Amino acid sequence: MAEPRNRYSTVSLVLHWLIAALVITQVALIAGHEAVEGDRTFLNLHKSVGLGILILTLGRLGWRIANPALPLPEDMPRWQKLVARATHLLFYLLLIAMPLVGWAASSAAGRDIVWFGLFNWPLLPIGGGREMAGSLMDLHEAAAKALYVLIALHVAGALKHHFMDRDNVLHRMIPWIPRRP
Repeated sequence: MAEPRNRYSTVSLVLHWLIAALVITQVALIAGHEAVEGDRTFLNLHKSVGLGILILTLGRLGWRIANPALPLPEDMPRWQKLVARATHLLFYLLLIAMPLVGWAASSAAGRDIVWFGLFNWPLLPIGGGREMAGSLMDLHEAAAKALYVLIALHVAGALKHHFMDRDNVLHRMIPWIPRRP
């Protein structure tokens, strides 16, 4: 009988940490955009990275369906397991919805999306002009705030597992942390 896996696959690890790094990059790009009014360089990069996050998240979701998550510790309370699963589900939802809403906002406003300067990303067939784009951007920004809350919850949960529960949950996603017996 095969020994159960004690960490996520390399593909899962790379996608997790790459998407996490890109989300942090998004925050920096928006801060840069707000700091230099009138220059759209940061905003254009933000759009490209956002669409990259969409593609990677869809890939990660497909990988996750084909390679289910590791089971949570048996002694973990049921409510914590539910919160963990809900948090992951909400991550997928937001990491797919946010780029789609941003794409829709650019499309409604008729603003081109030049993907990393390589080609024009096709705009969605959405009308409504600036008013619709503004409403969509309000939704995009609200989703970003929800994402910040999820990130804080996710990091707090990982640290709780490592320092308080002293289990191997964090080791599964950061393999160079020594595994506890």
